[in-house]
Amino acid sequence: MNKITLLIMAAGMGSRYGGLKQLDAVGPNGETIIDYSVYDAIQAGFNKVVFIIRKEFEQEFKSKISDKYAGKIEVEFAFQDLNDLPDEFSCPEGRVKPWGTAHAILSAADKINEPFVAINGDDFYGQESFKVVADYYGNGAIDFSMVAFQLDKTLSTFGGVTRGLCTLKDRKLDTVIETDNLQKIGSNVSSNRDIELDGSEPVSMNVWGFTPILFDYLKTKFVAFLHEEGQEMKSEFLIPSVVNELIQKRKEEVHVLRSGAKWFGVTYKEDKPFVQGEIQKLVEGGVYPEKLF
Repeated sequence: MNKITLLIMAAGMGSRYGGLKQLDAVGPNGETIIDYSVYDAIQAGFNKVVFIIRKEFEQEFKSKISDKYAGKIEVEFAFQDLNDLPDEFSCPEGRVKPWGTAHAILSAADKINEPFVAINGDDFYGQESFKVVADYYGNGAIDFSMVAFQLDKTLSTFGGVTRGLCTLKDRKLDTVIETDNLQKIGSNVSSNRDIELDGSEPVSMNVWGFTPILFDYLKTKFVAFLHEEGQEMKSEFLIPSVVNELIQKRKEEVHVLRSGAKWFGVTYKEDKPFVQGEIQKLVEGGVYPEKLF
């Protein structure tokens, strides 16, 4: 099997959640959601994991999470920093919000020279999601890819969420549009857009498969982003927007892989007991061992 790396974005502020949710225990022996992602990746055949974190909680992150992976998978770190900008730019005074998922991925450019899969550190994706994308690149694929989930399997009962709504053409991604405030209303799903949704729509949950050429695109597009939005306090350089532009300009194709897994995550603090309960069911069902590492 060809080499493949898991890139975990874990530098987010956790503003809605109210803390560093990446370090929160959700498993029966103190496991985090990240632990389950790494476990699933190892089982699927990934060779390396790169964590994108903020430098200030490196030691806490290592002691609570990554030290336990020693000898099981290669581990590296990249640091997302507000001031990590091209020479001609500077961070606006007072900005605290990270520059977004595309900037996070760009921060790992010098750590990866092989196909890689980028995921969120606070989302549980399920074993099937890692297997389908590992198999795709393990068989020599060189296209970009995305694991699509069914919308109604990705919602929170405690508030609106943002998802990348997708349209497909010949099993390739045609568009992905970040859509805010998605909530279950009766048998339908409401959003901030004037569209009808029934919950069966494919969505991106930020499980992206890339080859290293992505970093070249990101370097160029980040400069353009900063020229246009770099002085705004809450602007974000987002990976779905970058991918969408590459598709529309016919520079890349994105093969859509399907996962039937139920996503869950801790967008809100109220989500945590639900996540703990779902993981306990998987442990009791034999999907995961009682103690992962």
